[in-house]
Amino acid sequence: MSKKVEFRLSGAGGQGLILAGIILAEAALRDNKNAVQTQSYGPEARGGASKSEVIISDDDINYPKVRESDVLLALTQAACDKYMQNLKENGILIVDENVEVKDRDNIKIYRYPILRTASEIIGNKMVSNIVALGVIQGVTNIVSTDSLREAILERVPRGTEELNKKAFEEGFKLANN
Repeated sequence: MSKKVEFRLSGAGGQGLILAGIILAEAALRDNKNAVQTQSYGPEARGGASKSEVIISDDDINYPKVRESDVLLALTQAACDKYMQNLKENGILIVDENVEVKDRDNIKIYRYPILRTASEIIGNKMVSNIVALGVIQGVTNIVSTDSLREAILERVPRGTEELNKKAFEEGFKLANN
C-alpha cells in the first residue's frame, strides 16, 4: 500500500518554517521517497503569516499543493485559526502550548512548549523550527530519524550545527515523553 502524507507547517514569518519544510522534504528524499515542498509568506517578511507545505509519498506526486493536510503544525494562534479547517478528518494537529484550539473531535491534538523550549532550554528562539521538526518526527515518524538529522545538519548555517542538533533532540524528547 502506498502512503502519501501532506504537511502544513505554519506560523509567523521569521520562525524558520520555510527552512523546516525544506529540511523535511530533503530527509524524505534521503529515504528514497518522493517529496515536494512549497511555501508562502504574508505581506511582511518577519512577523507576517508564513507557511511551508510538504508532501511526502511512496508514489508519484501529481499536484504540488496541499489542499487538506494530514499534519498541521501551528506555532501561532493566527496560523491555527487560518489552517485548522483544512486539516483532514483523523489528521494530526501539533500546536505550541500558547495556541488555543477550537474543539474538533475528529483530529488528534498534540500541544508542546515548542517556542519556550527553544528560548529557555536551548537559549535561542531562532531554533524553534528545529525543535518543531523534532516534535514532528517524534509524533509522525514520517522519515528516518537519521535522514532528518543529516538534512538538518546539511541545511543549518555553518557554526550552528551543535545548537540545532540539541534543538532537534529536545523536540524529539518532548514528543516522546
